Amino acid sequence: MRAERRLFLADGPKAVAGALQRAVVVEVFVTSAAAEQYATLVAAAPRTSYVDDRALRSLSDSVTPAGIVAVCVFLDVTLDDALSATSPATSRSTGLVTIAADVRDPGNAGTLVRTSDAFGADAVVLAGSSVDLYNPKTVRASVGSVFHLPVAVEPDPAAALHAARRAGLVVLAADGDGELSLDDAADLLVGPVAWLFGNEARGLPPELGSQADHRVRIPTPGRAESLNLATAAAVCLHESARARRSKG
Repeated sequence: MRAERRLFLADGPKAVAGALQRAVVVEVFVTSAAAEQYATLVAAAPRTSYVDDRALRSLSDSVTPAGIVAVCVFLDVTLDDALSATSPATSRSTGLVTIAADVRDPGNAGTLVRTSDAFGADAVVLAGSSVDLYNPKTVRASVGSVFHLPVAVEPDPAAALHAARRAGLVVLAADGDGELSLDDAADLLVGPVAWLFGNEARGLPPELGSQADHRVRIPTPGRAESLNLATAAAVCLHESARARRSKG
């Protein structure tokens, strides 16, 4: 139904605020109590429908609905448009992109978008058989960040890598067996970079990881077998942001 109508739900005040700022809201559904609490959001909505708690719960998959949900039009952009945000001519471009290949968990996908937003990435690409960007759990886990930066959906991960290179980005694959330590990657991180992350359980397929310019491992002196996807992405993106601050 989402794909046919190209509409999705933004659940909760932070998501609704982000959607209104991005100007993708069609209609807001709100309870009377929530309308008082979020009066500014209601006032900014192009159309508002007041519903009771039962009707609101039918729209929300949250355990404790906040009482406000927005119907929004799809906002993903083309791969080329997402990567155009990395152009030096673009205002506030950081030259930093996140590419996620075959990420299946909606919470992880939303967290990747949120983490990318937090560390100043220009865009996110959900590649391969990644989870639906508009899954309510993905939108909610992004905590509004899905509305803050361009997100592209690209079925072919290899095409995403080729497009990133055409845009002038160095592709760094996060890989526990990578030949380059993150500790030694500062010279790369200060330049335009696309970080490539793989599936939560299987990681990156060897044939895809081999297409990256470098495979980068995160040093882990402890005894844990590995880092989960969201943590690994946070570490890599933080190091990119830190390297750029140090250069500046």
